[in-house]
Amino acid sequence: MKKISLRQMKEKQKGVICDISAGMRLQNKFMSMGIYHGREITKISSIGLRGPVAIKVGRSVLVLGHGVANKVMVEIQ
Repeated sequence: MKKISLRQMKEKQKGVICDISAGMRLQNKFMSMGIYHGREITKISSIGLRGPVAIKVGRSVLVLGHGVANKVMVEIQ
């Protein structure tokens, strides 16, 4: 499977989180939002080159900043 960052995913593309390159504080924040290793996510949209990235995790829709989205690696299905 191909591994890319969440920012690089195309709109409406699904994948499974395989790695989060962040410190414990940010990893704990991700965990509280339902973003963790092995979780399936769908990218809804992104705005421009440095804009926010909207994703769907479970039944929740979340918006992440460009830099934060770059730290989440996803295996494309």
